[in-house]
Amino acid sequence: MTLDELRRLDPKKIGSWPALPKLGVLVLVLAAILVASYWFDWQHQIEQIKAEEQKEEKLRATFLEKKKLAIDLPLYKKRLDDIEKQFGALLKQLPGKSEMDALLIDINQAGLGRGLQFELFRPAARETTRDFYAELPITIKVTGSYHDIGAFASDIGKLSRIVTLNDIALATAKDGLVMDATAKTFRYLDEAEVAQQRRTTKPKPGARK
Repeated sequence: MTLDELRRLDPKKIGSWPALPKLGVLVLVLAAILVASYWFDWQHQIEQIKAEEQKEEKLRATFLEKKKLAIDLPLYKKRLDDIEKQFGALLKQLPGKSEMDALLIDINQAGLGRGLQFELFRPAARETTRDFYAELPITIKVTGSYHDIGAFASDIGKLSRIVTLNDIALATAKDGLVMDATAKTFRYLDEAEVAQQRRTTKPKPGARK
């Protein structure tokens, strides 16, 4: 159809139009309906669907993470039990308050058993407390042969309780060697001492961090 023919078409008599103009009007009406539907309705629905899809992805990731934790839970429990057993075994190597005197005697006997002469065996006046244990330094000075002093150090390491030798200094003497050292013994704190330690180390209200 020519442009003049299109101009002569009567909008009030669309039913009598040729097929091509009818089809063109139908397409325009359909396009207008689609645009209006998207703008006033579909756009919001699409945004809501996208938001729900993102929420679904987050929930799926959370579910997979919790599922993995649930699968690994028996392994974590076993590891925790192993750690608690290891900690318990180590804790048994720390004497209690009532056992400290016996441990000091064991250290002294370890030196005498190797034929060493104690010139000084002086436990510190006060212990140094930590989170759940206390350490007691003992200043020692022994005289003996190189072999006997070495054996004494080895015996200290083999005691059933934890004892360490620190700040070791050796010097020659007429009868062999003189060893100055600090032996540190450790004991675990009882429940009352742990509570007192926590109260002591707890920051006061209003104190700067």
